[in-house]
This record gives sequence, structure tokens and C-alpha cells, in this order.
Amino acid sequence: MDIKQLTYFKAVCQYGGFSAAARRLHIAQPAISIAMRKLEAELNLTLLHRSDRRITPTVEGEVLLGHAVRIIEMTETAELEMRELRGLAKGEMRIGIPSMLGSYYFPPILMGFKHRYPALSLSVYEQGTRRLQDMIRTGELDLGVVVADPPPEDLETRLLTREEMVVCVPREHPLATRNSICMEEFFSHELVVFKTGYFLREFIDRYSRKRSLPPKIAFETNLIPLTKAIVRQGFGITTFLRMVVEQDTQNDLVAVPFDEPVFLDLSLAWKKGGYLSRANQAFIDFILSQTKDMKHHLPQ
Repeated sequence: MDIKQLTYFKAVCQYGGFSAAARRLHIAQPAISIAMRKLEAELNLTLLHRSDRRITPTVEGEVLLGHAVRIIEMTETAELEMRELRGLAKGEMRIGIPSMLGSYYFPPILMGFKHRYPALSLSVYEQGTRRLQDMIRTGELDLGVVVADPPPEDLETRLLTREEMVVCVPREHPLATRNSICMEEFFSHELVVFKTGYFLREFIDRYSRKRSLPPKIAFETNLIPLTKAIVRQGFGITTFLRMVVEQDTQNDLVAVPFDEPVFLDLSLAWKKGGYLSRANQAFIDFILSQTKDMKHHLPQ
């Protein structure tokens, strides 16, 4: 049993099949099939339930999977530390960002970081906040920006900024001249919402359950330009972070606050107790220095 076999085995379990794992690992599918047969023969155990739809680990496979995840993570950490001890000139980091922040908040920060550290490589992933937390836990991401109240106990977090959540309507909409909008009135309109797993959708779902107010969902999309286009055409209203509305170049959308203002805490997160490379630590230090002045002005 070697690290390559364990890597293949983890990928098969994670992606539910030999072909899917092969695509993710950029290798030929027969190589994975052969490696899995050899692994089962070496251990004299059946590790995988093979079916037409999805391959899943057996009870014995689940036990091995737990070990495989830990071994792979420890191996990757060891390799990273050894490269850094050799004085590696370049480093890389994987960061996850919700779509709204990736479009409106993070570009200048990322460009500033790249300007200061041109040798470092950045890979940026866009996902919902729940998915980002899971990717940090599994080691798919080094860092991620999350909205979590309270913060997950297994993640280290540092507050970056607090943003107001507002109602977004076209400038000619009857609500556009209002000073504020109550939740009940918001829920009475056709809504354009993010899909499940994104923090703005979680807020709507949570309030809906709390007040027994079923939302009138007209469209579900994670695409910000599409959401804006739908709102502009009058087919629904939505919620955005205030920055998204105020930085809109067409200037035909209006941000209206809720009667009871809603603020979201946006935090940088990484695995608690996990190893931080010099590249990751440099990014953490940089972004916290960039947002330090903002936090002095956060609404209480």
C-alpha cells in the first residue's frame, strides 16, 4: 500500500467512480481500476461497492478512507514544509471566495497582494460559504472567506469586514423611494435568490422558517449579472450586499435597507491546527493589514 494507491482510492470515494476520479487526477481510467484491484488484493478486503450509478466505499473502505485522508494530508504538509526549508523561491495558495466578494471586494486586494509578492501563485475558487468551509476542512483549500455565526469550532477565523444586506430594486420600482422595507413586505414580492449553500439564500431560508413566510421564488441563480438583469426587467427583487448595488456601473438599481438592519460578518478562515505555508501566512498578514482600518468603522 503506497501513497499513490491511497490518493486514487480517496478520489474514487470522493467523486463516486473511476472515470470521475481519473478526470480529476488527469490520468487514464484503467490506471485507477488496476490500482484499486491491486489494493484490494494486497489487503484481502473488498473496499468498494461497484454499481452502475455510483461507487461507494464498503464498511472496510470507510475505515481505510479515514486513514487515507489523514495520511495524504500529512504527506502534503511534509512535502510543503520540506520545499520551504529548501528555500523555495515560489509558493502557491488556494483561496475560496463567495461570488459577490470575488466580483466587488477582493479584486483590488488580490491585485495588491500579487504586486507585492509576484513570485507567489494564486488559485481562486468561487463557491457558497458552506461549500467553502467543507473544502477548507478536506484540504482542497488553504484559506476561504466565510460567513459564519458563530464561527465553526474547527476553523480559525479572522474578521475582515461587516457588510449590510439590502433589498435591491430597479430605480423606477415603488419600493425605490422608501427609507426602509420590512421583511414581511419583502417576502410579499417575487424574489430572485441564490441557490442553497450561499449566505444570502441561507438568510432568506432562515427568516422564512422563523416567521413561517414562504418566499415567492421566481428565479434561482448564482450569477450576479443575470440576477441584476432580471431585477432591471421587473421580474423580481433580490438581496445583495450594499457594495454590489452601490458599485453597479449602470446606476439604475437602488439599495433599500431593511427596517431592522441586517449585517453580515465576513471572515477569513483556515483549518484550526493546520499547517500554514509562508505563502498563506503572507496572504493572511496582507489582507488583515488591508482591512485593519475598515474594522474601526464597523457598525455595532
